[in-house]
Amino acid sequence: MTNYKIIQKRKIWITISVILFVVFGVALFGWGFKYGIDFTGGSLMEVKFLTERPAADRVTEALKVANPGELIIQPLDEKGMILRFQNTSEETHQAVLKSLGSLAGAGENNSNQVEELRYESVGPSIGEELKRKAVYSIFFVLLGILIYITYSFRKISKPVASWKYGAAAIISMFHDAIITMGVFAVLGKYYGMEINTPFVTAILTVIGYSVHDTIVVFDRIRENLPKSDLDFEGAVNMSVNQTLVRSINTSLTVILTLVAIIIFGGASIRTFALTLTIGIFFGTYSSIFLASPLLVIWEKWKKN
Repeated sequence: MTNYKIIQKRKIWITISVILFVVFGVALFGWGFKYGIDFTGGSLMEVKFLTERPAADRVTEALKVANPGELIIQPLDEKGMILRFQNTSEETHQAVLKSLGSLAGAGENNSNQVEELRYESVGPSIGEELKRKAVYSIFFVLLGILIYITYSFRKISKPVASWKYGAAAIISMFHDAIITMGVFAVLGKYYGMEINTPFVTAILTVIGYSVHDTIVVFDRIRENLPKSDLDFEGAVNMSVNQTLVRSINTSLTVILTLVAIIIFGGASIRTFALTLTIGIFFGTYSSIFLASPLLVIWEKWKKN
């Protein structure tokens, strides 16, 4: 088996991670997210015009009578359309449907029809509660993972304390989560991509996957340390090499599946799949090129 000098080149990987973390961290905290109706409150309606789809300006004009409030229209595929509007009452919902139906039959082809595919309505108070619960869920997940890893590696005290394995996993996980969220801050700023509750679910999944991948490497380090004649750096590098192919193959299989969902799946699941794709890619990177090198760096500092 080829023994790549991954840990020996740790300065390169750490530099790449720091640059990505800073760039996307600035984007995240500078621009923030473009929140969807789950967090801001409002209504979302997805419709399909069975023949000809009218232009967005005609839809805007036709819906004035329904008084939907702030309105955002997004064409989807060839005949689909997503409408986001501020008003959440059922009366407005039915008025919008009626206006779209009138618009659909107003053209030269009177057989044009509208099919409602999806309708969601969230009040602003629920949106604020979802934001708060999302923050709490991420915090308690991080705390639980740190405690679990510290406990699992409690019998390893040399040359790196057990809590540092947990700390390295948490740093690696923060790296993955911040970069993934930063990408969506950029997408929201320049492409209007919104985030809703499935995004939070995807971020929590990315956190879990990142830790899982890191623990696989750490577990191999735990196995190799007592029986290896190599120093700590050499044992860590050997462990990373032993798990390298497995980590890449597992992640690639998942990513290929997610890419298929992004390309062929519906609009409602596309953001979720894209979040997982980005997060799993960086999660695989960090478990190999960030978490393990951090252990070696701490061990070197201890010697000095």
